[in-house]
Amino acid sequence: MLFQTPTPPPAPPPMSQVFDFPALHWYQTISPQALTLISLGVVVGVVIIFYPLMRALARRLEGRAAPDAALMAEVESLRQRVAELEQVPHHVAELEERLDFAERLLGQQREAPRIPREGA
Repeated sequence: MLFQTPTPPPAPPPMSQVFDFPALHWYQTISPQALTLISLGVVVGVVIIFYPLMRALARRLEGRAAPDAALMAEVESLRQRVAELEQVPHHVAELEERLDFAERLLGQQREAPRIPREGA
């Protein structure tokens, strides 16, 4: 009896006992119709949320995201206003020159010696 045959290891438990968590059996209490409606609701919700996002992403990736017509009109009007405002310093400088000229003319009239009239 020097060498004894080893005893075999015990058999593993069935898988139903290994993964027997009560939390995993919630689906067994729901009727198949309710489970189908819940699954359908989840799919519809995901589509409603992600469809517009995916469309916008696809347009941006394609490079043809069409800008809104109202937005383009507003941008154009803002560009026109900026162009008008860029001309304001030029107009102000021109008005300053006219004012200086008018002041010089008025100053010359005051300083001009008056010649007395003959016969007065």
